[in-house]
Amino acid sequence: MAMAVSRWVMAAALLAGGWVRMGSVHGAQAPAADLVAASWTDADDPEADDPETDDDETPAERAEELYEDGTDALDEERWDDAIGSFDELLRIGGARAEGALYWKAYALGKSGRKQEALATVARLRRQAPQSRWAREAQALEMEIRQSSGERPRPETAPDEDLKLIALNALLAADSDKAIPMLEGFLSSSSSRKLRDRALFVLTQSGAPEARAVVVDIARGRRQPDLQRSAIRYLGLTGSAESRQALSEIYASAADVAVKKSVLQAFMVSGDKQRVLAAARGETSADLRRTAIQQLGAMGAQSELWEMYRAESDVDVKKSILHGMFIGGSDQRLIELARTEQNLELRRMAVRNLGLMGSQRTGEMLVTLYRSDPDPGIRREAVQGLFISGNASALVQLARAEKDPSLRRELVSKLSLMNSREAVDYMMELLK
Repeated sequence: MAMAVSRWVMAAALLAGGWVRMGSVHGAQAPAADLVAASWTDADDPEADDPETDDDETPAERAEELYEDGTDALDEERWDDAIGSFDELLRIGGARAEGALYWKAYALGKSGRKQEALATVARLRRQAPQSRWAREAQALEMEIRQSSGERPRPETAPDEDLKLIALNALLAADSDKAIPMLEGFLSSSSSRKLRDRALFVLTQSGAPEARAVVVDIARGRRQPDLQRSAIRYLGLTGSAESRQALSEIYASAADVAVKKSVLQAFMVSGDKQRVLAAARGETSADLRRTAIQQLGAMGAQSELWEMYRAESDVDVKKSILHGMFIGGSDQRLIELARTEQNLELRRMAVRNLGLMGSQRTGEMLVTLYRSDPDPGIRREAVQGLFISGNASALVQLARAEKDPSLRRELVSKLSLMNSREAVDYMMELLK
C-alpha cells in the first residue's frame, strides 16, 4: 500500500531496525514476540466472547484468517475494515493478539482516532511489556503524538534507539534545539553504531550548523572514528558544498585510507572530474589505481580509453583494463584482445572478456581460440568460456580440435560443467 509516512518515521525504520516494512504491511515480518502463548486473550475486553467459527475451522485458523484480512485492509488503506478484523481477532486471542493490538493502533492513528490509538498502544505495553511489539509501539506512539502536534522530547525516550528516532523528529520541527542534542550524542559514550546513526540523522538536516558538524568530523577534527562515515555521508549528499569540502579534505589528508574514502565519495556523488584528475595526476600508484577503478564504476569508458592510449606504464594500463571491466566495456576489451601489442596486456583483456560472460564476448573468445597463435591467449579463451558456462562453445571447439593435449584440456573443462550439452558430449565420447 502507498502509505503517507512522515520523513522522520522513515528514518525510524532505518534507525530502529524497521518498525514497519515500507510499501506493504501485508506479509511484514512479525517480531519474534508475536509467537506468544496461544492462551493470551483479550482479558481487558468485557465483551469478549467465544468466537463463532465454522464447524471445520479452528479458532487458530480463524485468527490467521482475520490477521490476513486485517493486513490486507491495511495494504488498501481501509482503516475501519482493518480495525474491525483486528477487534474480532482480539476477541479470539491466541498467537496473533499482540500483533493485532499493534496494527489496530496503527490503523486507528491513520484514521484520525489519535486518542483511541494511544490507548491501544498503552494497552499493548501494559499487557505485554516485554514484547517486541510493545517496543515497536513506542516508535508508533511517537509518530501519533507528533502528528497530533506534540513536539518530540528525546530526553524522555527510554533507550538510545528511540532517543535517536525522537531526535530525528525534533530535527524537522526544531533544528536549533535538535542539533546541539545530536552533537552531544556524538560525543557520548554510546556505541559507535549508534553514534554513526546520529551522524546520519544530522546529515539529513539542511541547516548550516548541522553541515558544519559533519564537515568537521569528515576533516578529522573530532570523533576520528566517525571520519570515514562523515566522508561517505557527504558523498551521499552530493551538493556543491559537500563536493568542495571533500576536495579540500582530499588535498589536505595524509592518510591514504581517508583519501580512498574521499575518492569513493566522489564516485557516489557523481563527481567524475575530480576522480579523473586523481586518476591522471595522483603520484601514489595505490590511489591512482583506486581512482581508475572508481572511473570504471562511474561508466567513464571514453575517459579510460583516452588514458589507456596515452599511458606507457604497463601496471597503470592493467588498472585501466580492470576499470574497463568494472564498467562493462566489452567493446574496448574486444578491440584490445585483437590489437594490443603487449602480450601480457592482451592476455589480461581476454581474461576480462571471459569474466564478463556475455554472448558477444563468447563469440570473440571462440574466434581468438581458433585464430590466435599464442598458447596463453588460447588458454585464457578456454578459461573464459568455462567461467561463463558456455558449454556449447567448448563442445564446438573440442569436436574440431586436432591437438590431443588441447582437446584433453577442453574435455576436462566440460567434465566439470553441469550442463546438458556437456553431459551429451561426454556420452558421445564413451560410445
